[in-house]
Amino acid sequence: MPHCDPRFFDYLSDLDASEMKIWGMREGEIVFPKMPLLRIEGPLIVGQLMETTLLNLLNYPCLIATNAARYRNAADLGAWNPKQKPKLLEFGTRRAQGPDGALSASRYSYLGGFDGTSNVKAGHVFHVPINGTHAHAFVASFAALSDVPEEWHKFRDRCLEIRKNLGYTSCHDGEMAAFVCYAMSYPDSMLALVDTYDTIVSGTRNFLSVAIALLEMGHRPLGIRLDSGDLAYLSKECRKLFAEAAKACDFLTEDQKEQLRNCRIAASNDINERILQSLAEQGHSIDIYGIGTNLVTCQAQPALGMVYKLVELNGEPRMKLSDELGKVSIPSKKMVYRLYGKTGEPLTSRRVNQCWVKF
Repeated sequence: MPHCDPRFFDYLSDLDASEMKIWGMREGEIVFPKMPLLRIEGPLIVGQLMETTLLNLLNYPCLIATNAARYRNAADLGAWNPKQKPKLLEFGTRRAQGPDGALSASRYSYLGGFDGTSNVKAGHVFHVPINGTHAHAFVASFAALSDVPEEWHKFRDRCLEIRKNLGYTSCHDGEMAAFVCYAMSYPDSMLALVDTYDTIVSGTRNFLSVAIALLEMGHRPLGIRLDSGDLAYLSKECRKLFAEAAKACDFLTEDQKEQLRNCRIAASNDINERILQSLAEQGHSIDIYGIGTNLVTCQAQPALGMVYKLVELNGEPRMKLSDELGKVSIPSKKMVYRLYGKTGEPLTSRRVNQCWVKF
C-alpha cells in the first residue's frame, strides 16, 4: 500500500479489540433460520477486520453440528429397537480437511448429537467420549493360532473348544487369534470387526466363540462391527447367530445368554442420511453407526453460507439491497429472544413471524 498515509500504519500498530462488545448465542444452542448468531458492536474498522475470522470460526462448526443433528434424527427414526436409541460415533478423522478440521468435526458432531468419536486427540482436548474398534490390518496381521502369546493360550484353547462344540468348522484361525488377543486386551469392551474374511462364515462365528469364553470369565463383550456388504441383511443374520449361540450354550446362565443375544451390532462404510433411511425401510438390527466421510465433509451441503452485514452505524440503520430477496439485509441491531409453546418446545419462525426484535 505505497500511497497510504503512514499515520494509518501507526494507527494499526496500536489497534486492539478493547472497545468491541459481542452478543452471541451460547455454544450448543439451537439457532433457527433468520436468527443472528452474533451481534458485534464497536469501531467499524475493527468490526470489518473481524469478519473473516468470525465467519471462519462459525461456518464449519455450525455446519457440522447441523449435519450431526440430521444424522441423529435419521438414525432415531430408523431404530430397530424402540427401547434403545442407536449410538452414533464420529469416524471421520482420516477424511477431514486437516487436523484442525478433524478436531472441529469431532467436537461439533458431539455437540450436534453424536455419542462419541474415534479421534483420541478430541477426547484429550475436549473430553469427547472415545469409542472405536480395531482395524482390518490388526486382523490380517495374525496368520495362525500360534500367534497368540503364551500367557493367553488357556483362553485361546477354551475359545477353540467352544467353536468346535458349536459346529463352527470354516472359521479363519488367524482371525480367531486376533479376536483372542483383542479380547484379552479389552475384555469388557470388545467390538470385533468381522468382515476381514467372511462376515457370516468366519467373522461372526469367531466372535461368538470368543464372546462366550469372555462371558464365562465374568466379562461382557460389546459386539461386532460390519464394514461392508448388505448391512441390513447381514445385521439380521448376525442377530440370528447371536440367538442360536445363546440357545446352544446350556452352561451359560440366563443372564449371560441374554447378554449374548443383546450384543451390539455396529455398522460403518460410507453411511449417509439416505442409507440410514434405506436401512429403516428394509429393516435391520443395527445398534451403532460409525459415520465418517459424509459427516465431516458434509456431503449434502459442503458449506454454510453464513453472512456478516453492517446493520447500523453511529445510531443510523444500514441496509443492503439486492435483486435477490435472500441477500437483502434487515437494518438495525437486534436482540434474540425465544418463545416456547405449551409443550415446552421453542416456536420456530414458521409459527412466529419474527424470532428477533429490534434493540
